[in-house]
Amino acid sequence: MSKQDFYELLGVSKDAGDSEIKSAYRKAAMKYHPDRNPDDEEAAQKFREVNEAYEVLKDEQKRAAYDRYGHAAFDQMAGGGPGGPGGFGGFADIFDEMFGDFTGRRGGGAGMSNRGSDLRYNMDITLEEAFEGRKTTIRVPTSVSCESCNGSGAEGGQAPVTCGSCGGAGRVRAQQGFFTIERTCPTCHGSGHVIKDPCKKCGGSGRTHQEKTLSVTIPEGVEDGTRIRLSGEGEAGTRGGPPGDLYIFLSIQPHHLFHREGADIFCRVPIPMTTATLGGSLEVPSVDGTRARITIPSGTQSGDQFRLRGKGMSMLRSENRGDMFVEAQVEIPVNLTDKQKELLEEFQSQANEEKQNPASSGFFNKVKEFWEDLKE
Repeated sequence: MSKQDFYELLGVSKDAGDSEIKSAYRKAAMKYHPDRNPDDEEAAQKFREVNEAYEVLKDEQKRAAYDRYGHAAFDQMAGGGPGGPGGFGGFADIFDEMFGDFTGRRGGGAGMSNRGSDLRYNMDITLEEAFEGRKTTIRVPTSVSCESCNGSGAEGGQAPVTCGSCGGAGRVRAQQGFFTIERTCPTCHGSGHVIKDPCKKCGGSGRTHQEKTLSVTIPEGVEDGTRIRLSGEGEAGTRGGPPGDLYIFLSIQPHHLFHREGADIFCRVPIPMTTATLGGSLEVPSVDGTRARITIPSGTQSGDQFRLRGKGMSMLRSENRGDMFVEAQVEIPVNLTDKQKELLEEFQSQANEEKQNPASSGFFNKVKEFWEDLKE
C-alpha cells in the first residue's frame, strides 16, 4: 500500500512555512487522537501517519531529503534494510549525500576522520620589510600527527576495527512510541570505528602537541591586514584526518618618518624659514634607504607638497612603485639674538603686507568686512 504524500496528509502546500505546518499538524493530531476516537483503528493509523509526516516536515534537513527523494528517503529506516544491524542507510545515506560537505561526513560514518582546526598567527613587520619583502621562520604551537602510531590512534599503527554498536554506520536507532530516533553512536562518536588498543603516546587521538618551525615568505608590497595562507600547516586531524591550514595575519608597525596610504608614502619635512622664504634645496630620505634631493622654491608655505614619482612603496605582484609626497613644514626660528630680532623688526617695517603676506592680509580683510557687516 503506497503512502500518502506528507504535504497532502497535513493539508498544506509544498512551500508552506514552519508555522503553517505546525498549525496543520495540531489540527490533524487533535482530529485523529486516540482519546477522541477510542477503538477506531483507522483513526489510530491516521494519527500515526500524521505524526510521521510532521516529524519529517518540521526538520529542515529531513524535509529537504523528502522533497528530493520522497518516501524513498525513509523506507529503509523502518528496519531490515542494508547497512548493518537494524537497517541503516536510506535517509541517513541521503543526508550524507546532501550535507556531507558541511559536516565532514561525506560517505557515512565508516572510516570517518576529523579535519584539523585552522590556526591563526599574528605577525608584526616593519614598513621596510613590507617594502622589501622578507623570508623568516616562525614557531607555532600546534598539534601534529603522532609519530608512534602514524596518526591512526592505535598502538603500533594498527587499523581501527568496526564499531560493534553501530556496525560501522556511526549512528544507532532507538524506538520511541511511533517514532524511530536516530542519533550519533555513543561508542564510536560517529566514526564507525573503535580502537581496541589506544596509542600510549597520543591517547588514541592520533596527534600530539608540539611547537612547529615554519618558513614564511612575505612578498614585497604587502599591506596592513594582509593574510597569508599556509595550506596543511594547521592542526593535524584526529586519527589520520587531514590537517587544517595556518593563516598568518600581517600587521605593519607605525614608522617614525613615513606614513603610508596604499602604495604612496608621505613624509613631513621641517624647512627653515629662510630656505622657505629665499628658496633652496635639501635632501630627504626614501623608504628604500636612498636619498632624494628636492628643490624648494622661494615663498614655500607649510603644507605645500612635492611629489617624487616612483619613490613610494612596492606594489604587490608588480614591478611598479607608488609615489612619495614630501610635505613642507616651515619652521619658525626660536632663541633669536638681539641682532636677529633687530633685523627682523627692520624687515617688518619695510614689508608690504599685501604683496609679501597675501594669505594673512586677505584673511584680515575678510575679518574687517565681517565686523562691518555686523554693525549695519
